[in-house]
Amino acid sequence: MVTRAGTPDGAAVPSARQVAGRRWRASRGVLLALLAMVAIAVALAALRPSGTAQDLDPTSPGAGGTRALAEILKQRGTPVAVSRRAADAAGRATGDAVLVVTRTERLTDADLERLRSAPGDLLLVAPGRDALAALAPGVREAAPSFERADDPDCALPAAAQAGRATFANAETYEVPPGATGCYQADGLPRLVQASIGGRTVTVLGSSSPLTNEHLAEEGNAALAMNLVGARSSMVWLIPDLPEPGAEGGERTLGDLLPFGVKLFFLELLVAVVLVALWRSRRLGPVVAEALPVVVRSSETVEGRARLYRAHRARDRAADALRAGARERLVPLLGLPRGAAQDPAAANGIVSAVALRTGRAEAEVGAALYGPEPADDAGLVRLSDLLDDLERQVRDS
Repeated sequence: MVTRAGTPDGAAVPSARQVAGRRWRASRGVLLALLAMVAIAVALAALRPSGTAQDLDPTSPGAGGTRALAEILKQRGTPVAVSRRAADAAGRATGDAVLVVTRTERLTDADLERLRSAPGDLLLVAPGRDALAALAPGVREAAPSFERADDPDCALPAAAQAGRATFANAETYEVPPGATGCYQADGLPRLVQASIGGRTVTVLGSSSPLTNEHLAEEGNAALAMNLVGARSSMVWLIPDLPEPGAEGGERTLGDLLPFGVKLFFLELLVAVVLVALWRSRRLGPVVAEALPVVVRSSETVEGRARLYRAHRARDRAADALRAGARERLVPLLGLPRGAAQDPAAANGIVSAVALRTGRAEAEVGAALYGPEPADDAGLVRLSDLLDDLERQVRDS
């Protein structure tokens, strides 16, 4: 017997607190996974690079620009020539000039070749791997460093005179033989200077000491002046984006993918791992449990019939009726049970039923394997016909 509240007679009705506790235990895994995803997304968004197209531009007064450094150089009598193309920068460079190369990810292979043959000293600001290989062979990236301020700890005059400087997210390098490394982080320098091909090549692992935002910190201004203004003139290369189809220097998959795409795949991976961990505790053998309420088979049949009727699925309803009728007829005809759903046995089943009932094979075939009924009335007639066939076969 089932009570009005839906619980077996005599069973205690759970309280609201118990129901809330069960719902919390059932959903806490999903909620914790969603909270973890939100926290990870916020953390990754906070770590997203905040660079702009004007970074390291001598004409930009923004935080990432270098206009302050360019103005100081002009006041001290050092000409500042800004180039947007590698070919133009290589043409302006002279033997008594410092060629400052920034945004190396925008340089093509042809640009790197032009810069390699240009005269004068080179200052590479946070260069990529291809730029290092082409313009500073022997100097290789080691690992990123997040230590902000440090002393030079080297004999390089430009660094020793500047003293302590600040770096932010700088690259460290392996020092080739004969080169000088300064501003060590975990034993690896963030500034390397070497004599390559008869000229001085300086590699600076971070652009922070040159920017408007950090120029006034520690000895950044002195370091920038000593490196950029080491010669009587300076050519500052901040290349525009290469033309479509040009072969760029940075061609790794990570460089080609936008940051948002990387963030999406990372979040997707984290979500999959969290869901797998959450669901893994439910793995195990199937446990049989008694139903809290006994449902009569007639109610199940009526419920499915209502679903068929609501969706006008006469084809599915007719297929279910015919399949059930064949399953019940086959044993009565002395045929294997597998023949009920075997299309190859259709003719044999139709002939056997027609012989036992005295009906025409065309009528029996239309009942057991015919088309979809045209309307609900046709579906009812089909059901009645199948019942008659079963009764006649059973009584014969």
